[in-house]
Amino acid sequence: MSRNLSTNRSGHPGPRINAERLVAVTVCGQIAHPVGRASAYRIGYDGVPRVLPGTGGIVLNQRIGDPCVGLAGDHIEPGVALHNNSREVIGPRNGPNNALLTYACVGNFARVSSGPCIGKAGLVTGKHGGVDHVLVDFPTDVLMRLQIGDRMQIVAHGLGLRLTAHPRIEVLNCSPRLLRRWGIVERNGRIHVPVTHLVPSRIMGSGLGKNTAWRGDYDIQLADRPTRERFRLGSLRFGDMVAITDADTRRGPLFRTGRVTIGVIVHGDSTVSGHGPGVTPLLTGPAEFLVPMHSPRANLAEIFGVRDAMPPQQRLTLAEADRRRRCVLREAPPQLAFQVGAQAAAD
Repeated sequence: MSRNLSTNRSGHPGPRINAERLVAVTVCGQIAHPVGRASAYRIGYDGVPRVLPGTGGIVLNQRIGDPCVGLAGDHIEPGVALHNNSREVIGPRNGPNNALLTYACVGNFARVSSGPCIGKAGLVTGKHGGVDHVLVDFPTDVLMRLQIGDRMQIVAHGLGLRLTAHPRIEVLNCSPRLLRRWGIVERNGRIHVPVTHLVPSRIMGSGLGKNTAWRGDYDIQLADRPTRERFRLGSLRFGDMVAITDADTRRGPLFRTGRVTIGVIVHGDSTVSGHGPGVTPLLTGPAEFLVPMHSPRANLAEIFGVRDAMPPQQRLTLAEADRRRRCVLREAPPQLAFQVGAQAAAD
C-alpha cells in the first residue's frame, strides 16, 4: 500500500494524505492550575449568579464519551489541561505556549515525563482558546495520581496534513492517526465523515472574530431551547464529532453558505451569554465535497477504543434545570417545597 494512503477502521482505504511530507515534533507543557477571577460569581444569561468549577486542573470524573451538557460547571475541560509556562530567550512571552497550541493535533500521543505517573500515555483531545489549553485524556486511575505541574511531552504530528485528492477540503488540528481511525469514506469524489450531530452556524458564539482556528475552538450556544431540541444538542458529549453547517474556518470561523466545518467537542457547556460546548475544527470545505454522515459512535472515546461512550441522551442545560427547580419551589405547598429542596440538596 502506498505510504500516503490512509486506511480506516473497517480496513477500507480512506482518503489519500501527504503522509511522507509530514514532520513529527516534540512539544511539552505542564498540567495547568485553575485560575480564579476577581469575583467568584459567573452571571448567567438567565441573570443568575453562580459559583462553579471552570477551566484548568485535572478533572477526575469527566472524560471523552461523557455528557457535556447540564453539568454543575462552566467550560469544564475533561481530563487534563496543559499549558506551557516556560520562557525562551527569543520570541514573545507566550511563545512556547503558542507553539504547544499550534503544533499539537487531536489524536496525538501525550506521555507523562515527570511525577508519579511518568511514562503513562494519553490522547490529545482538543484545544481550548482564550484560556489557551491543550486537553489530554488519560484513564481514570492515572488521572487520580497525576499532580498539578506534572510535565508531559506530545509527539505533535499533523501540521501540513492534506487530502491529496481533495484540495478544496482543508485539514486543521487533526493527526493522521485520527484520520485513519475515524471511519471516513471516499465515494464519488466526496468525503463522507461520521458525526454525531449537525449544528446550524447561526447558534455559534464565542470564538467568532478570532483570526485563527489553529489554537482553539468556538462555542455552540444552547440557550435557545427549540433549536437545541430540534438538533438534539442536549445530548452532546465530550469528544463528539459534529458538523457545523454554513461554516467556514479556513482563516478563522465565520458564516458562509454552502460550506461545512467538522470538529470535535472539547469542553463543556456554560451559562454565560454567547458561550457553550466548544468545537475545535478538524475539517472544513464546500458542502458538495465534505458530507457529514450520522453515526452515534463518532466520538473520540469510541474511535480510539479508549472506553465506551455514554449513550446519547437529551439533558437540560444547567440554567434550565435551575429554572424548573425554582418554579417547582414557588408553586409547591410549603411541606412539598421543603421536601423538594431537601432532595435537591441531597442530589
